[in-house]
Amino acid sequence: MVINGRDPERAAQIAESFGTTAVAGDVSRPEERRRIVEEASAVGPISILVTNAGGPPPGPVEKHDHETWLKALETNMLAALDIAVQCLPVMKEQGFGRIVNITSFTVREPYPNMGLATGARAGLTGAMASLAREIAATGVTVNNLLPGLMDTGALHRVYTAQAANEGISEEAAKARMAESVPMRRLGLPEDFGQVCAFLCSRHAAYMTGQNITVDGGLSRPLL
Repeated sequence: MVINGRDPERAAQIAESFGTTAVAGDVSRPEERRRIVEEASAVGPISILVTNAGGPPPGPVEKHDHETWLKALETNMLAALDIAVQCLPVMKEQGFGRIVNITSFTVREPYPNMGLATGARAGLTGAMASLAREIAATGVTVNNLLPGLMDTGALHRVYTAQAANEGISEEAAKARMAESVPMRRLGLPEDFGQVCAFLCSRHAAYMTGQNITVDGGLSRPLL
């Protein structure tokens, strides 16, 4: 297993805790993506790819400038697609591959101040849906995992922005978020980690092109 992150020290620390290898690099940069895949491939053939780039800054759509949109698209759409395409030849040759993209429940239902993330990840969702069908007969599956309001650093930025915009405390903004979830709590990484492990396994061999939501019942689509 190889873990990637922008911060070399943090990536190495996490990799050590799992007894695996770290390859530091910024996936928002095309040349870095090529190097990351090359160094990861040197450890062993890549059979499973999980993409999970950090989300763009929260805020109203009208407040984001052109450069901010381009960076969001590069980081949260094109990076995952590019790395997946780079990994495909080996996966196809092996007759086995799993590509799982961590996106967001907001591709199903928009959420306040997350228009930038929603736009970029919706684009990724469409591209991956096409890719999944194009390679379905090769033994390689492509699925997306859509976490809801997970109690992580990324969500902290969202409710901090909401608190500042509305003149309320961060604690109140966080509590309001938790109350909006039918399960009445924010999600934890382990709530969707096991679902991700399933999608990466042989047990999910007949699932591809799917968007699996893990959000405590927050989003409300009929299907």
